[in-house]
Amino acid sequence: MFSKDVYIRRRQTLLAKMKEAGQSGLILFVGNAEAPAQYKDNCYKWRQDSSWLYFMGLDEPLMAAILDIDSGSETLFADDVEIDDIIWMGPQPSVRSKADAVGIAHTAPYGALGQAIALARKSARKIHFLPPSRYYNTLKLMELLGCQQTGKEASEALVKAVISMRLIKEDIEIEAIDAACALGYEMHSVARDSIAIGLVEQEIVGKMEGVALAKGWGVSFPTILTQHGETLHNHGHAAVIEPGRLMVIDAGVESNEHYASDFTRTYPTSGKFTARQREIYQLVYDCNELAFSLTRPGITYREVHLATARKMLEGLQALGIVKGDLDEMVAEGIAGLFQPHGLGHNMGLDVHDMEDLGENLVGYDPDQTRATQLGLRSLRMARRLVPGHVITDEPGIYFIPALIEKFKKEGLGKDFVNYAKLESYYDFGGIRIEDDVLVTADGARRLGPRRLPASPDEVEAAMAR
Repeated sequence: MFSKDVYIRRRQTLLAKMKEAGQSGLILFVGNAEAPAQYKDNCYKWRQDSSWLYFMGLDEPLMAAILDIDSGSETLFADDVEIDDIIWMGPQPSVRSKADAVGIAHTAPYGALGQAIALARKSARKIHFLPPSRYYNTLKLMELLGCQQTGKEASEALVKAVISMRLIKEDIEIEAIDAACALGYEMHSVARDSIAIGLVEQEIVGKMEGVALAKGWGVSFPTILTQHGETLHNHGHAAVIEPGRLMVIDAGVESNEHYASDFTRTYPTSGKFTARQREIYQLVYDCNELAFSLTRPGITYREVHLATARKMLEGLQALGIVKGDLDEMVAEGIAGLFQPHGLGHNMGLDVHDMEDLGENLVGYDPDQTRATQLGLRSLRMARRLVPGHVITDEPGIYFIPALIEKFKKEGLGKDFVNYAKLESYYDFGGIRIEDDVLVTADGARRLGPRRLPASPDEVEAAMAR
C-alpha cells in the first residue's frame, strides 16, 4: 500500500472528474471475493481487483465502497472477524483501522451494502459502477442493481474517468513498476542461464517463477516458455530442450504492490544463432530499436506500429521473402502475416492495464478507429503518447505454417509474398523481443535498472557466461 494521502487524493480527483462530466449520484466499487478452486475452503490464489487497489488500497476480500458524488462522503463496507476466523487466521485489524489507513471516514457492515443501494435506487439516484471481470462481482452487481448485463449497464462516464487517471502513471507508480522490472530482470536472467540441452522446459519455468514468488506476489501472467515461438501464447512446458532451436521466453513479475513487468527474449538453445536465425533476430532487434527511438510525446503508437511494420518488411524484402513496394505492402497488411499481433499494450497494475474496462476505450483516442487488418487490428495501444504512459515495445517475426498456407490458399499477398521461399521457414519458429517503456517529457526510457541483453551479440555473450 501507498500512504493514506495517495488514496484520498485519487478518490477526490475521481469525484471531481465525475462532477466535471456533469454526473451525480453514487459510485459503487465492489472488491473481489475469494473463488473456490475445488471446494469452498480451497481457493484460487487471492488477487484483488485492480481499480479497487488503485482507489482503496485494501488488499482483502469481501469489501465494497460507495463514494457520493454530490456530498463527497465515502463509506467502506466490510465485516470485522469473528472467533471462527480468529481460530484459523489469528487476530485481524478492525475494519475501522483499515478505513483509517486509507482515509475513509465511514464504515458499515458488508451486509448493509444492499440496503444502502436499495435506498439510493428508491430515491432514483444514479449508481455508477465499472464493468466487472470476476463472476462474483457480476452476480453481486446483478443482485444489488437488478441488472441483467452488467457490462452494458456499466457507467461509461466512470470508466472514462478511471482510465484517464490510471493511464498516466504517478511517480510512485513508476517507482513500483521499476522495482517489478528489476525482479523481472532477475527472473529472466535465471531462465536464460538455465537453458541446457536435454532439460525439460518445465524445470526452467519452475526456477524463474521461484524468483517471482520469493520476492514478489508471483507472475503477472502465465509464463510463455517454448521452442515453438510461432505459437504466440504457448503455455505448454513439457518439451525437452533440443539443440539448434529458438526458445521464446515471455514472462513477467507482479510485485507485492501488484505492479507488473513484462519482458520477452528469444534465445538460441545451443548458445549461438545459426546464420538464418541471426538474420531474422537482427531484424526483430532493429524493429525494437526503431520503435523505442520513435516513442515520444505527440506521436501515436499506431504510427510507431506502422513504422516498425515497414522496417520489418524492408528486412524481409532484403532476404527475398517479400517483394514489391514497401508502402503498398504496409497498406495491404502484409506485415500481419509475420507479426499477427500489435506492437504493444499499456501496463501497470495489470500486465494489460485496464483492458477489463474496454480495450478500445483504454487503448484508442476518441478520434481513432480500430483497424480490421491482421496484426494492426490486434494493436491494444494506439493512442497519442503523453508523458506517464507505460507501454510495451514487442515486435516479433513468426513463421506460422497454417497461417501462411491460409494466405496462399486464399490468394492473399500473392503479388508480395514469396511463398516458395517461405516453405523453407516452416520449422523456424518465432522470435519476439519485448521491453517495458515509460514515455517521458522528451522521449522515452526503458523501465528497470538495466536492460536484459537484447542484441544478437549481447545474447550470445550472456549465454556463454
